[in-house]
Amino acid sequence: MADEKNNPKKGQINIELDEKIAEGTYSNLAIINHSVSEFVVDFISIMPGTPKSKVKSRIILTPQHAKRLLKALADNVTRFENAHGEIKDYEQPPIPLNFGPTGQA
Repeated sequence: MADEKNNPKKGQINIELDEKIAEGTYSNLAIINHSVSEFVVDFISIMPGTPKSKVKSRIILTPQHAKRLLKALADNVTRFENAHGEIKDYEQPPIPLNFGPTGQA
């Protein structure tokens, strides 16, 4: 038994989640850019009445991982809607974004 606890079965990954990361970071805007070799997803929290917002988190993915994430999100949204009903997509006015010059990796 002790060996099973210390040595995960072949093919399993042991993932740790520390308390700070487990708290999560709120985001109500994601901006996605890409180059030939990577996708960059910036997560931002925009609050009403504040003229400036900061990127709270940046995730960089390979194109293959971006496609896997897309499939995983689509699958989870479908399962959520099957359990709880359709997620309504309310029209939002476009958010003027000014992040300075755009670059490519």
